[in-house]
Amino acid sequence: MNDKHILVVEDEAITRAKLVGYFQHAGYRVSEAENKAQMNVVLESNHIDLIMLDINLPDEDGLMITRNLRSHSTVGIVLVTGRTDAIDKIIGLEMGADDYVTKPFELRELLVRVKNILWRISLTEQKSTEDLLASQAEDDDLFRFGQCTFDIPKRKLLKNNSPVKLTKAEYDMLVAFVANPSRVLSRDRLLNLLEHRVDAPNDRTIDVLVRRLRNKIEDCPKEPEIFITIHGEGYLFAADIS
Repeated sequence: MNDKHILVVEDEAITRAKLVGYFQHAGYRVSEAENKAQMNVVLESNHIDLIMLDINLPDEDGLMITRNLRSHSTVGIVLVTGRTDAIDKIIGLEMGADDYVTKPFELRELLVRVKNILWRISLTEQKSTEDLLASQAEDDDLFRFGQCTFDIPKRKLLKNNSPVKLTKAEYDMLVAFVANPSRVLSRDRLLNLLEHRVDAPNDRTIDVLVRRLRNKIEDCPKEPEIFITIHGEGYLFAADIS
């Protein structure tokens, strides 16, 4: 059984029954409606993947329904109509329909068209999911504090969306602070972090790097709110991180 759900909206009972029966036989879940009002009831209570929509409905023109659907939905739409005027096809596609079929239609051809549309929709949804997961994975390495965004893998710091250049030592020290929020880091611990990255680091090196970070990140470096000095112990990274 196909997990895709098709809605046939057709006021002509024989044509509607033919479409419903054929696509059920092809393995799809199929619902039906004879006008817009019934269509809305089905849409409110079901997830529909594709709508086969007759243009000539009694309560509203199918072209207008297509435009309204497309304004808030990515559902597949195939217009089914007895009209043969090419302008209707062009308008239907411009309104957002995925395809247009003229009566009398060949059911096997219609099935192929429906399969292709559903396949394209699935690919789009899959890509959207992959992009979302990739974005979430990237966000795991993004740290936000104050007016700053710190992307550790890309070694990129932004303040108010403007790039802030960091030396390697400044970058390494900022990583240590971000990884230990609200914890006092002693000078010895910071020295251990830098001993293989800076030639002959000492307490003075730590103080200079903290001052540089304050100048680049703090709004008022002389009255720091992020890199707080804890006298006799070291430094505290006091910013709230998200």
